[in-house]
Amino acid sequence: MKVKEIYNLAVKMGREADFRPVEQIDKLLKWRKEKFDKMSSEEKTEFDQESLENPYSDSRILHLAEDREIKRALVGIDIDPAEILLAKELGNIDLIISHHPLGKALASLHEVMELQCDVLSQYGVPINVAEGLMRERISEVARRVGSGNHQQVVDTAKLLGFNLMCSHTVADNLAARFLKEKIEKASPERISDLMKLLREIKEYQIAAKLCAGPKIFVGQSDNRCGKIALTEITGGTEGSPKLYEKMAIAGLGTIIGMHMSEEGKKEAESANLNVVIAGHMSSDSLGMNLFLDELEKQGMEIIPCSGLIRVSRAK
Repeated sequence: MKVKEIYNLAVKMGREADFRPVEQIDKLLKWRKEKFDKMSSEEKTEFDQESLENPYSDSRILHLAEDREIKRALVGIDIDPAEILLAKELGNIDLIISHHPLGKALASLHEVMELQCDVLSQYGVPINVAEGLMRERISEVARRVGSGNHQQVVDTAKLLGFNLMCSHTVADNLAARFLKEKIEKASPERISDLMKLLREIKEYQIAAKLCAGPKIFVGQSDNRCGKIALTEITGGTEGSPKLYEKMAIAGLGTIIGMHMSEEGKKEAESANLNVVIAGHMSSDSLGMNLFLDELEKQGMEIIPCSGLIRVSRAK
């Protein structure tokens, strides 16, 4: 497979795993196209036209040195200049893949957070409430990432001639879908049952040995789960803490996430929600592994680095 084929596969898999119906994603892309068509010529030159086909602003080809057949890829949760230099040292690396966004994908990370509003509405939170509370958080994330040196890693890849891409929400969608299907099939009654279920997943088993396994952030192991929501696994980054009260009102009992701020923890406690944090690097690894398995099936060699817990399910 070539770089663009790998990228197209990532977007395809992300769409298929998305909690939103395909019709809803297509409607979003149509809405973007209509907005684009109404823009002035000057506005169109600055618009990210890739977003008209790819609904995930944080998953992009960041540098295409040469769209050749990819035989060996270096893949990490985070890619920094050090990993680019590592690729040079290892030799024969055709593509570097980061999970976390870089370059323009990082600069536009906040745009994908609207996905959380759609997912929350599926769990019973009115869309106007979800959008209203998420708007402040999305603005906060936009300001925070706006000050970063987005192009640092991309520039390093350019200077050393490496193909570079990132696969963020597309991989998080895969992790969320995997966990949702596993949980719905097992239907755990208590938090202890849910924890046991998570610990059956290889990535979380390995993370636990590294002192980074699943943890109960809010609630007790004997608590009953109630309705379990995976609102914190995909959608860019952590949402608004103010949403937890609304989620409890909507009938949710347990939230599964990758990570949670102290403010979020306090709000969840006040709302009497159970919160299980599956783990950040381990959950990111789960999603990436589901994508990388498809590349491995095509005969590609995967070299894991930078926090990626590589577990292959390719058979």
